[in-house]
Amino acid sequence: MIKQDEYRRRISEKIKRELGGNIRRLLDDPAVIEIMLNPSGELWVERLGQPMELIGHMDASQAESLIDSVASNIDETITAMNPILECELPLDGSRFEALLPPVVSGPTFTIRKKAIMVFTLQNYVEQGIMTPPQREAIENAVRARDDILIVGGTGTGKTTLTNAVIRYMVDSCPDDRLAILEDTRELQCAARNAVQMRSVEQADMTRLLKATMRLRPDRILVGEVRDGAALALLKAWNTGHPGGVATLHANNAAAGLIRMEQLVAEATHAPMQPLIAEAVDLIVSIEKCAGSRRIGEVFRVVGHDGRKYVTQVAGK
Repeated sequence: MIKQDEYRRRISEKIKRELGGNIRRLLDDPAVIEIMLNPSGELWVERLGQPMELIGHMDASQAESLIDSVASNIDETITAMNPILECELPLDGSRFEALLPPVVSGPTFTIRKKAIMVFTLQNYVEQGIMTPPQREAIENAVRARDDILIVGGTGTGKTTLTNAVIRYMVDSCPDDRLAILEDTRELQCAARNAVQMRSVEQADMTRLLKATMRLRPDRILVGEVRDGAALALLKAWNTGHPGGVATLHANNAAAGLIRMEQLVAEATHAPMQPLIAEAVDLIVSIEKCAGSRRIGEVFRVVGHDGRKYVTQVAGK
C-alpha cells in the first residue's frame, strides 16, 4: 500500500502536469490575481491594475482530470451528482472553485491566487488607486485602534487592500497580538505574535470568534464576513478588542452598513444599528474603474440617529 505522504506527492505531481506550464507560470507571477477557465475552454487571467485578458485554452478532458485530482487530494469526489468543489489548491494554497456539468456546460474553475507580494498603502498611492489623504485617514485609524470595514464587489481587491492595511498595522504596532480568522487562507501577516485560524465544518466562524476571545488578542481580523458571524465580530470589537479589520461584499460604504445589518439579522432580530455604529469606526470602499481599481469612499461612522447612520467623509 502506498503511504499517505507518497500518495499526496504523486497527486501533487499529477496536478502540476495537468495545470500545464502556462498556468504554473501564472501562479508564480506576483502580479496575477486570478486565473479563470470558462465552460468554453477559454483561459482568462487578471493581473493587478489591469483588465482581464484571454491567454489561451484548455481542453475539457484536461480540465476534468485536473479538477478530479484536486478533489482527490482532499479525499473528495466531484461528479454530476456533486458538481461543485471548493477548496485550496494543494500546490500553493490558492483558493480553488470548480464546477462540472450539469450546472455548467463544460468544466469550469477559478483559481484565486494566494498573495505572493504584499503591497503597501504607499504603493496604492503611487499607482493612483488611493489618494494621499485617503492613505493618511487609514493609517490614522490603524494607529488609533479604530475598527475598519473594507467593502467592495467581487474581484475588486478587498483582500489585497486588507493585506496592505495589515502590513501597516504590523509596521506601526509591532507588539500587538493579532488573531486572524478566514474561510480560506488569503490574508498575509508578518506579525511576530499572531494566530491564524481557518473555519471548517466542525468549527464555523461564529465558534472561532468566541474561541478567539480567550486567546488574548489585541486585534481581531476577519478575512470576510459572510453570515450571522457578523454579530459575534461586532461584539468582539466592542468588548475590549478594538483595532480590527474585516471585509464585506457591498458596492459602496453606505451599502456596507446595510449589508452588515442583513448579516447580523441572520443571528438576531433585535435592532443592531446602534451596535454597528459603535463597533465600526471607518469604512473603506474599493471598486473597479475602467479595468483598474480605485478607492471610492473613506467614511468615518459617527453614530446612528435612530433613522440613519451618521457618517463623515475622511481622507478628503
